[in-house]
Amino acid sequence: MQWEVVIGLEIHTQLATQSKIFSGSATTFGAEPNTQASLVDLGMPGVLPVLNQEAVRMAVMFGLAIDAEIGQHNVFARKNYFYPDLPKGYQISQMELPIVGKGYLDIPLEDGTIKRVGVTRAHLEEDAGKSLHEEFPGATGIDLNRAGTPLLEIVSEPDMRNAKEAVAYVKTIHALVRYLGICDGNMAEGSLRCDCNVSIRPKGQVEFGTRCEIKNVNSFRFIEKAINSEVRRQIELIEDGGKVIQQTRLYDPNKDETRAMRSKEEANDYRYFPDPDLLPVVLEDSFLNDVRATLPELPQQKRERFQAQFGLSVYDASVLASSREQANYFEKVVSIAGDAKLAANWVMVELGSLLNKQGLEIDEASVTAEQLGGMLLRIKDNTISGKIAKTVFEAMASGEGTADDIIEKRGLKQVTDSGAISAVLDEMLAANAEQVEQYRAADEAKRGKMFGFFVGQAMKASKGKANPQQVNELLKSKLEG
Repeated sequence: MQWEVVIGLEIHTQLATQSKIFSGSATTFGAEPNTQASLVDLGMPGVLPVLNQEAVRMAVMFGLAIDAEIGQHNVFARKNYFYPDLPKGYQISQMELPIVGKGYLDIPLEDGTIKRVGVTRAHLEEDAGKSLHEEFPGATGIDLNRAGTPLLEIVSEPDMRNAKEAVAYVKTIHALVRYLGICDGNMAEGSLRCDCNVSIRPKGQVEFGTRCEIKNVNSFRFIEKAINSEVRRQIELIEDGGKVIQQTRLYDPNKDETRAMRSKEEANDYRYFPDPDLLPVVLEDSFLNDVRATLPELPQQKRERFQAQFGLSVYDASVLASSREQANYFEKVVSIAGDAKLAANWVMVELGSLLNKQGLEIDEASVTAEQLGGMLLRIKDNTISGKIAKTVFEAMASGEGTADDIIEKRGLKQVTDSGAISAVLDEMLAANAEQVEQYRAADEAKRGKMFGFFVGQAMKASKGKANPQQVNELLKSKLEG
């Protein structure tokens, strides 16, 4: 039987406000446990929550950016459940009247196509504390520093059909919230976490299968692996005569498998009701207009502009627009070098490889946009070849100065004098007389393969400094003359 995968995602985005959502205290990641817990988070008698207006503004920014309905009358509710890291016995969240309603995201896929994924809603809520297990053998520690941190929970429609689409969706959300400046997107620190709802159904069936939710997946790689693992589990279970039970599951990356955590709760299990301590939030048109005026150029807009303005492919434009910092770096390089495709190639390939090797973000790059743009100018004016440019780039990354400094100091300037190149070629051909005779006796197909040998020998003889285009032209003339 052929199966179709159905995926919906819930992304918990930690908003980058200076204080918690219902109290004035601020939080710093990595602080000593329970040094940043507030009286509201601890559920102390007599304390009342006060809504953080900045969290509301950030939620509205996100809603406007995905062309969503904005709940101008939205309500906070109590989501009741018992858990050790929730001292109040309830989480303040939103249920029937969220701040952000239906919207959508257009996500770029690996094959260059664009897929539209619906967003069901995005609601504000407070984060819970954190349970600590590793440091307490046989027991559990509770850290309430994170409790009360403002979250925007973004719930998608079940529109994704494989793990790669799910990753593309999360990457699009990740880029968007960073562009907006509402979240740092640091998945390792829990600033952005993902719950994956996965089900399967026979191809052609309209009804959804029973879904299982994989909780708190915190990297793009693990999202893909967790979904694929859960899909395999469900297919094997059904094909062996079993039945999928609706569950909340955890992904174990060491075993590459999901395991049951608890049966999946429904909304009525939480006994939602409006929080009596918080008034409904009313958003006036003037407030929405003020927020709309602050929106930056968004990733999709930038991607489309890069395609139209610079003639880049969907894939290249998507990669370069994937973060605000990378897009700015690229545009600075283009403004200096004047060649968008050359700049795109160097930023994505050579610079990307360097950053991966060094474990750095692009705003920490050891080669500045000005340095890279200056080096590309020397490729364009034939001062250096593309091959020599890699040597120059490595030297810039090591702190040896600008491209001009390195070219001058190392004597890397490309040889463009036809007479000098011709003399090198004559000497090289004389040293390879037997191969020259074989070339001249060969048919056209074989000549094409043999020509590369002579080019390599010529570049070796010139120590890589001869202009490759001139080498090709002169060499062809000499071999066939």
